[in-house]
Amino acid sequence: MSYSTYIILCSNNKYYVGHSADVSLRFEHHLQKDGAKFTAQNHPTKILWKQEFEIEIEAIKREKQIKGWPRKKKENLINGVWI
Repeated sequence: MSYSTYIILCSNNKYYVGHSADVSLRFEHHLQKDGAKFTAQNHPTKILWKQEFEIEIEAIKREKQIKGWPRKKKENLINGVWI
């Protein structure tokens, strides 16, 4: 089994960062307002980025790292741009 860290774009242009063993299924939960409180309040529109890991703790660490980043750095990650 693998785990992924992912970034979702919400309809109000906010980003949500999470992790899951099945990103597609988790995204469906977000759409049904059965995911995180944040996505229940900020309608998710699409998955913008994801990265896979073999160990869940690595996905969790990456999620926490990205959540601490400013918006511009998240956008650079999504776009594959590193300066």
